[in-house]
Amino acid sequence: ADIQANILSGLTVGVIALPLSMALAIASGVAPQHGLYTAIVASIVIALSGGSKVNISGPTAAFVVVLLPIVQQFGIGGLLISGFIAGFILVLMGVAKLGKLIEIIPYPVIIGFTAGIGMVIATLQIKDFLGLNIESMDGHYLDKLILIFQAIPSINWQETLIGFFTISVLLIWPRFRSKIPRHLIALLLSSIVAWLFSQLSQDFSVATIGSRFHYEINGISGAGIPPLIPSFEWPWNLADAQGKPIKISFELIRQLLPAAITIAILGSLESLLCAVVADGMSGKKHSSNDELIGQGIGNIIAPLFGGIPATAAIARTAANIKAGGSLPLSSVIHGLFILFSILALTPLLAHIPMASMAALLLVV
Repeated sequence: ADIQANILSGLTVGVIALPLSMALAIASGVAPQHGLYTAIVASIVIALSGGSKVNISGPTAAFVVVLLPIVQQFGIGGLLISGFIAGFILVLMGVAKLGKLIEIIPYPVIIGFTAGIGMVIATLQIKDFLGLNIESMDGHYLDKLILIFQAIPSINWQETLIGFFTISVLLIWPRFRSKIPRHLIALLLSSIVAWLFSQLSQDFSVATIGSRFHYEINGISGAGIPPLIPSFEWPWNLADAQGKPIKISFELIRQLLPAAITIAILGSLESLLCAVVADGMSGKKHSSNDELIGQGIGNIIAPLFGGIPATAAIARTAANIKAGGSLPLSSVIHGLFILFSILALTPLLAHIPMASMAALLLVV
């Protein structure tokens, strides 16, 4: 009975995590498949090596404000190297038994920190939500706000229509008390509506995952997400911000170290907070130091398979517990479900509008 309950809870969380993982990867400045690779590899490794039986790990909103500047300056390769280094720092934190330090962080600090992250993420989504014509969202927060205000005259009514439709579904769907997660139904309906409008009128066109992202593998190019399982590759073999292979050097490590330390501290904070919340919901007891070590191992291995930094996610963990999850098996099933989705559903995922992904993050 426990195994059956955990399989079902893993499938439920997988449905929730699939769109979120893509949306958070896009918000971090990388292609959506990197978010999916994170949800597959990191969630399974951390579940089997961490100190909580019910935590579900993957890309989270808290990381977006930290990861986006790294991608803009050092590219996807620099980001994965930062996460790789952060993994070792997390393991050292666990070995040094620093897990209990989470208890001394004041509650107002956590609330202020989380609210600030929410503001920044919401601001970054306005461009795709309204279809604004902005080439690059570089600069500090106020610089981004100025760019948005200057681009308001370029608002695209088709993108805005789909964005508001998605938000409406996200807000209204819970009232039906359906077991189908609102994230899934909102993206499904918005994709269908956008496709129908494009069939009825040649003038109706919105940006989608398929039109925004492309890949090339062994000379074969495609749109959207490559239908391939995560494959091993050293992070430094990937591109920097200029699209060139990264050259590992002491100077590069020195430049990336502050970012890696930030990722490690933020990851430890969020994962242990999540574990505390999970204990209250499930009645179980986690080991904070073991959880740090598990998070570290997951963040060491995930970048080797294209995964961005990961930590325990409160929304997914809460959904896991409510659905009956009580064992690490549910996190493993969640990862395997996303792996299956990459292999079987990538043609459909390519039709998801970018405005809908922005709307999803605005609500999150």
